Amino acid sequence: MFRLYQRSLTTRPLLTQSLTTAVLFAVGDITAQQVVEKKGWQKHELARTGRMFAYGGAVFGPAATTWFKILSQKVVLRNKNAEILARVACDQLIFAPTFIGIFLSTMAVLEGGSPKEKLDKSYWPALSTNWMVWPFVQMANFKFVPLHHRVLAVNVVSIGWNCYLSMVNSK
Repeated sequence: MFRLYQRSLTTRPLLTQSLTTAVLFAVGDITAQQVVEKKGWQKHELARTGRMFAYGGAVFGPAATTWFKILSQKVVLRNKNAEILARVACDQLIFAPTFIGIFLSTMAVLEGGSPKEKLDKSYWPALSTNWMVWPFVQMANFKFVPLHHRVLAVNVVSIGWNCYLSMVNSK
């Protein structure tokens, strides 16, 4: 299975990472609904899981793949530890605030709600929680994980994060 994934990363990296992201975003929502919220399968909101799948594959997967490539090409310093810190700073001060806003706004539109209301209610709690988790994850990611596996590494950690985001969004 991992060999097939590796081959797909080589031949179609954007598609592979986008599909992986879609599946793991859906897994995060299923985890939120079944493990945390304890809804049971009878009350499981398939549309909610579908929205997370679609957002992960169509928006976040391509964006994260492109973002990591940009960081690896544009944020290059002689001191590799300073380079990691600069990449984490860019990630947390540019990408995270932007994509938390995009996520919440997109979900509001897909749910037929108001992006402004969703952002007013959920943006700051989500962003401040992000800053408690992701800088440490990204430091390890930029230090130890090769570029072509960074989206996968983020996606694995994101199962828990997407569980959180899905719960924040559903309130």
